[in-house]
Order: sequence, then C-alpha cells, then structure tokens
Amino acid sequence: MTETTPTLELLPRDLAPYRTGNTGIPYVHRFDSGRPGPHVLVNALTHGNEFCGMVAATHLLDREVRPLRGVLTVSFANVEAYESFSQDDPFASRQLVHNMNRIWSPDWLEGGGISPELRRARELRPVLAAADHILDMHSTSQPVEPFWVYPAFDRNERAATAIGVPAIHLVMPDGLGTGTPVIQHGRHGDPHSDSVALVAECGQHFLQATGELAVEVTLRFIAHFGLIDAAPDWAPPAATRRYELLSTEVVQHGHVQFSRPVVGLETFARGELIATDGEREIRSPCDGCTIFMPTRKAVIGRELVYLTRPLS
Repeated sequence: MTETTPTLELLPRDLAPYRTGNTGIPYVHRFDSGRPGPHVLVNALTHGNEFCGMVAATHLLDREVRPLRGVLTVSFANVEAYESFSQDDPFASRQLVHNMNRIWSPDWLEGGGISPELRRARELRPVLAAADHILDMHSTSQPVEPFWVYPAFDRNERAATAIGVPAIHLVMPDGLGTGTPVIQHGRHGDPHSDSVALVAECGQHFLQATGELAVEVTLRFIAHFGLIDAAPDWAPPAATRRYELLSTEVVQHGHVQFSRPVVGLETFARGELIATDGEREIRSPCDGCTIFMPTRKAVIGRELVYLTRPLS
C-alpha cells in the first residue's frame, strides 16, 4: 500500500482553556436550561486526530450556544492523544494505546486493562449514561463523502434522515464486530431504549471543509431535539442512500493490496476481488457490494475494510 501526505488545512488548537469545564470531569461542559427537554451530548475527539469534532465543540463553547430547553453537554474525549499530534506523522495521534471507539463494553471498562484510553473512558462513563441522545463526531483518513454510522434501530434512522446531513447512512445490524463503540455503550445500544446515538463521519481529517460540516451537523442535531432553533438557511434534507454492514474485515497478515485504488464507496460485483491480505483473498459477497473505510495503513488486528450492501 502506498501512503500519501495529506493536505493539512485543519490543525489542532490549544484546549487548555476548556480543561476545567463545570462538571468535575476534565474537558466536560454541561448547560442546563432549567426547562424540560432531552439531554444531548456532543462528543469530540474520540480519536485524537479527528479534529472536526474539536471544531464543532469549540464552536458551541466559544459562541456560548445554550439550550432553550433540556440539557446540552459538550465533551472532548481523548485529549491525551490529541495533544500528541505531530505534522510529521499526522495519523499517529488517532490513539495512544487502544482505539477509544471499541472499548465501551463491560469487559473492557470493568476489566483490569490499563491505558490512557481506558482511563478516560472510565472517567466519561457517567457522562454517556446521563445523556438521552449522543452525537459522536468523527472524520475519515480518505477524502470520501460524509456519512452517518449507527446501529440498525428505527429511532436512529428516523433522526439521521430528519437531520438530513450527511445523506449517506451506514447501518449496523449487529454492531461493528470489532468492539463496542461509544454509540452502543449501555442503554444507547439497547434496542428497546429511546436513545438516539449517531456517529457523523464528516470528511477527511485535515480538511477545512470537514470542520465546517461538523459544525453544521452538530447544530442540526441539537436543533432536531429542540435545544436550539433551526437556521432558516439550512437546506432541506437530501435523499438518503443507506447501506447495511455485512462484515468488518480485519487485517490478518499485514501485507494488504486492494485490487484497484480506493478511498471508500467503491462498488464491486459478486465474487469480484476487493483486496488481498497476504494469501487471503477478500471478495465481494454480493452484487453492488460497497466498501467503507478502506485502511490507509495495514496493521495486524485492525480493520481492513467494511463490506456493505445498498438498502436504498
């Protein structure tokens, strides 16, 4: 696999002014309107190099966006990884030890493991538990169209469709298969709950437009739940394109080669070769198989590519 140097338009800023917060948990800010309404959590920096969430969270805090009803919480998650960023290796600050978006199960959080990500996740557990609805802000290593990711609950689909941006939905009927993400922690992963929990993948990590979209998505999300008024100039929801996750392929051998250049959302015919991982062939399981999140750099044990089929 050939690595290319990304364009670095969007870079980190000093988050020290946001450290104290007002909840007793570092980098967590909560604003209660005093009026009945839902509790919405906007979570940034689950991965330390996904700066769009930082842009959206600081937008809310710097402009003193306050809920008209209900409660708004704004959190910066993996700040330690964020602060390790170097322009010489801009992808390395994704995590320090663990992928913070795979460790939200009781096995991980109540186990004996120790890492910066586990320590921070344990610290943030009451923040997630208190929230009725969660928006977890992410970005992608490749410059691909933005998309939602969520468990296949009707409540998530209805909210993502009503919010309208992004228009692409990646739907998980059985989770990711490689761990438990933020949006499936506790009651947020319960099919009988009424909690909406969505990931917004807003574009390539380091592009200015990704941060701008993250701000819009964040404002649309909290407006959807009535915490703020919708902006009159927002475009109406676009027609959705929905894809069902079929499998998450994981790197087994380390030498990965895609059959053609990919960034994500490429389509393959049934049986067509998508990639090789050493001697292992990964082939399309169906006609119209669409790939998401092809790996930029193959690391044994980490995700190689998501295989999906179109739903609409």
